[in-house]
This record gives sequence, structure tokens and C-alpha cells, in this order.
Amino acid sequence: MSSAAVQAPLKLADRDSRHSAQVLGLCLPSDVVLYLLLPMYAGNFGVTLVEAGILLAANRLVRIIGYGWVLRFYARQGDRAACMVAAVAAATCALGYATVSGFAALLVLRLTWGLCFATFNLSTQTLATAQAEGAARRAGRSRAIISIGPMLALPLAALMAQAWGPRSVFLVLCGSCLCSLWAARTLPAKPHEILPNRGRRLRLPDSIATWSFVEGVALDGLFIFGLSLYAQTHLGSNGVLAAGVLMAVRYLSEMLFSPLGGRLADRFGALRMLVVLSLATAVALLLFGSHWLFVGAFFVLVLRALQLPLVVTLVAGRYPEGRIQALAGNAVWRDIGAGLGPILAGLLLPNFAPLWVYAVAALMLSMTALGCGWAGRSFAQRR
Repeated sequence: MSSAAVQAPLKLADRDSRHSAQVLGLCLPSDVVLYLLLPMYAGNFGVTLVEAGILLAANRLVRIIGYGWVLRFYARQGDRAACMVAAVAAATCALGYATVSGFAALLVLRLTWGLCFATFNLSTQTLATAQAEGAARRAGRSRAIISIGPMLALPLAALMAQAWGPRSVFLVLCGSCLCSLWAARTLPAKPHEILPNRGRRLRLPDSIATWSFVEGVALDGLFIFGLSLYAQTHLGSNGVLAAGVLMAVRYLSEMLFSPLGGRLADRFGALRMLVVLSLATAVALLLFGSHWLFVGAFFVLVLRALQLPLVVTLVAGRYPEGRIQALAGNAVWRDIGAGLGPILAGLLLPNFAPLWVYAVAALMLSMTALGCGWAGRSFAQRR
């Protein structure tokens, strides 16, 4: 077989993965900006602060329940149709954030967005791992592309909210969602085959899903919550702009370092890098919980970004026949952890010393990472 014939599927996988990431990168700002503005301007949206917290958690809760339905819809319709439908629905949600008020109406929009994100997430992960060769590299580049939209949108949205009010921002973000249709129409149209009777119920987590759950609790929950809380304490309140910049740093780190994580996984192995980077992250969490707050935060953000391409690569390699279902199942466990994390942070951080909280999180992350390494070697021996 000629070199050109071998390279053609890889180039096609690169292109499809890039376009799928562009779709999510254009639609995601309508969600992350709401995390910035809704708690600060809850009254403008006609909700209380408690209701705002429920609304921000609702999109994860519906994904936990609805990933099986989304999986079957995505597999039946294919990437192009599924992502185009989700992009139009995401634009509708953004328009709703700009125009409607009250808890009930906003809850419907948040539940709708949760299903949209599940569709986008499946597409980006499935297309990044469509070819085993270069999967980690594509996953890393995909994360970088996705992060561009939120990184730019957060500080700009903060400026717009200060100048024209928080709801005006979402009119612009509605247009961003509609622009994603241009990239969505280039995605593959063919359906995906999935194994029968799978994806219909939540299965017990394997070692990778357990790590994803703990990582969701520790990094997407305890760390992100603590970062905002402690930054406000140490830096003072500079309003919505300071919060927007702080949140944008998270996506900037993904844009800069996730591609490097993919290249490291291709060179040294995704499982080895997952264990090493998780242990390093545990040390960084200890620094974050001690007096080295901002040094620890910097390294946690960098290490988190490096790890993002690893999990999808490991899941796709371990379950090649049920790849799409396995990716969906792993995403559910991460969502459960990321949804539980802020609740635990709100309960623990005001009542316990930060060092103890983050020490326990570091210990759990280390144990589950070592468990992944042990399970990976056992899996390789069985094969």
C-alpha cells in the first residue's frame, strides 16, 4: 500500500477532529459565560442565588441521566446532522439567556444545553480517536481549539456586561453558535455502529472511569471552586472583569498545554503519562492548599491541561469495539464527579483547613492513578 493511501485516512481524521472542535469552541462560550455572569447578576435573570446554583448544575445532571439517549441519537444521525441540530439548539439557549427570565424557563434552557454539550462532546472524542495512530495528538489539539472560544469570550463578556448589562452578551454568543453551523456541515454524515443494548444504563466504573470521577471531584470541583474563593480573598474584589480573567486562564492553559500532552502520550504512552502527571498534580494540590497558593494553582492548571488528551486515548484503546459507548460512559462518571465537587467544596472549605481538604484530594487522585497503571498492565497481560 502506498504512503499516500496510508496517510489519507489520517489526514481525514485530522480534518474531522479539527472541525468538530471548532463547532464546540464556538458554542461553548454561551455556557461558560453563564457561569461567570449568572451568580453575579442573578437578579437580572429573575432568579435567586440558590436557584442560580441549581441552574448551573442542571446541565451536568441531565447529561448523567440522558447520555444514553444522546448516544443513540448521535450514532443514528451521524456527526453532521447531530452537531447541526445541537448547534441550532445551543443558539436558541443563548437567545433565551438574553431574553427570558425566571427559574422555570432558564431550567429548560439549561437542560437543553446539557444535551447539546453531550452531543458535541461525543463528536469531538469520537472523531479524535477515529484512527488509533495519532489519537492522543488529535485529542490534545482538539482541546486547544475548543479552549480558544471560552478564553476569548470570558474577558470580553465581562467588559460587555459592565458596559451594556449581562444579558446583551448572549445575543452576541447566539451569533457565535450559529457560526458553528459552517464547521458542522463539513463533518461526516454517516451513522456510527454501536453495540446493541449498551449505553442504556450506567455501568460500574472501571479504573479509568474511577480516575475520571476523582479527577472531576478534585480538579473541576474542589480546585476550581477554591481558586475563585481564595483569589477573591487574596486579591480583593475587582468585580466581574477580574473573575472573567481568572476563569479565562483555565482555558488558556488548555490551549497552550493540551497539544503538548497529546505529543507526550504519543511518545511515552498515555497510561504512563497519566500516572506521572497525576502524581505531579497531587503534589501541586498540596502546594495549592498550603501557603504556596498561586504556585500550586499554576502547576495544577498546567498539569490538568496536559492530562486532558490522555483519558479519551486510553478509553478508545481499551474498548476499540465499543469505543463510542465507552467514551460516553467515562464522560458520565466525570460529570458525576464534577457535579459533586462544588457541593463538597461548599461544605468542606469553610469548615476545614484547606491543606487537609486538598491533601485528601491529592491522596485519592494518586491512588486512582496508580490503580489505572496496575489495571493497564493486567489488561495488557490478558491480551
